[in-house]
This record gives sequence, C-alpha cells and structure tokens, in this order.
Amino acid sequence: MADRGIAPAGEEVRGRGAFDADLARLRLQIEVMALKVDDALQRSTQVLLTGDLDLADQVIGSDDDIDNMFVSLTERCYELLVRQSPVASDLRLLVSVLRILSDLERTGDLCLRIVKLAPDQPIIASNPETFAILRDMAHEAMNLYGSALHAWSTQDLRLAHTLEQRDDAMDAYNARLMQAILRCDGPGAVPLAVATLLAGRALERIADHSVMIAERLRYLLTGNPESLQKEIGP
Repeated sequence: MADRGIAPAGEEVRGRGAFDADLARLRLQIEVMALKVDDALQRSTQVLLTGDLDLADQVIGSDDDIDNMFVSLTERCYELLVRQSPVASDLRLLVSVLRILSDLERTGDLCLRIVKLAPDQPIIASNPETFAILRDMAHEAMNLYGSALHAWSTQDLRLAHTLEQRDDAMDAYNARLMQAILRCDGPGAVPLAVATLLAGRALERIADHSVMIAERLRYLLTGNPESLQKEIGP
C-alpha cells in the first residue's frame, strides 16, 4: 500500500513550481509598492519646495494604497511561509520582504509628515540658508531611495553595498541643518526652527530606511544576518 504521507514526485514538482511562481510574483509586487512610495516621495519633495496644497492632498490620498499593499503583502508572506516547507533561500527572501515592507510603509508615512507641513512652507522657505540645506537633503533622500529601489529590482549587491557609505552625505547635511537652525533669530525663529526640524528629520529617516532596504537585499543575496540587526526606529 502506498504511503499517503508521501506525495508523488510529479505533485512535488508542480507544488514547487507554483511556489516559485508565487515568490516571483511577490518580488514584483514589492517593486510595485516601492514605485508607489517613490511617487509619494517625489511629490512630497515638490510640496516641500513649493507648498502646493493640491499636490499635498494627492499624496495624503494615495497613502491608503500604500497601507493596503503593506497589509495584503504582509499577509501573503505569512501564507507562503506556512504553505510549503521553504528552503533557506526561500526563507531569506520572505524575511527580507517582510522587513522591506516595513521600510516602505514607514517611508510612505514620512512622506505624509512632509506634506502635512505644506501650510508652513512659506515659513520654511523664509530662511534661505536652512531652506537650501533642506532642498539638498530632499534630493539626496530621493537619490538614495532610487538607488535602493534599483538595487532591489536588479538584485545588485554592489550597488546595495554603496548605500551605507553614501548615507554619510545625509548625515553631514543634517549636522549642517542643526547648526543653521541654531543661528535663527527674530520673532519668527521658533516656528521656523520647528517646521524645518520636522522636515529635516523626516528626510533623514527616509534616507535611513533606504539604506535598510539595501541591507535587506544584502542579507537576501549573501545570507549574512548582520544586516538584520541594524534596525532603526519609525
């Protein structure tokens, strides 16, 4: 009598093939979510630079799509974990995806923080020194995020490895911004300092999450768990 606990070889192959297809779709769905976040980042940068309230509303409205994808893809990861006994490379992919989903969702939330400063944009722009630094920080954040997205889509380990070093530029911008804020004076100094600080903090955290996406990719491609220990706050 055949052992019912052992699936026929053909069934195992078909099951594995379907599982691989599901993993490939999951990888592509992460790219779709990442592109939505990229669009939010591009638009939030424009809001920071121009104070466009209509564009700010668009970013706020699109955040529901990002949140919904975060929930559905997280659930999908857990479904795939229990469906079949994953091999080590499958586990690395699913663990990496779960971590990247969190980084993407938090980046979307940080874009919201930026666009909610739209009513204060004239105050932020009133100081040429701090505003110029914020503009540079926004461009650096977009560049880092774009590199992280490209590294993920192409599985480029070399590019992923460069992001941590490139983040030093953002740290330098942030230090300059803090010094410039301390030099602000006059009756409008406090609201200027608060709004500028909030915007700069959000941009710095976006850069941090971009670096973490690259770290997740490094773990996926190398199996080195060290990068998973480099957690950051929201």
